[in-house]
Amino acid sequence: MNDTDHNRMRWASRRGLLELDLFLADFVAYQYPSLDAELKSLYRELMTSADQDMFEWLMGRAEPDESLAPIVSAIQAYKRQSPQP
Repeated sequence: MNDTDHNRMRWASRRGLLELDLFLADFVAYQYPSLDAELKSLYRELMTSADQDMFEWLMGRAEPDESLAPIVSAIQAYKRQSPQP
């Protein structure tokens, strides 16, 4: 695993919306390192999206661009299977 890339993505995942941080923090900490290269690339691309757009996609209120759909689905699936506080 490339620690520099992982650390950059952990930093990039800290967003302005607490609700968005709740989706991303655990995913990037625990799931990102095991993603394949294509999904990691999509995650990096997702991090360039506007916070509000990303939140709407992750909440399932809007559909992301087709190219980002696989990573959005992966984050949603991780969130569903993660224990909720």
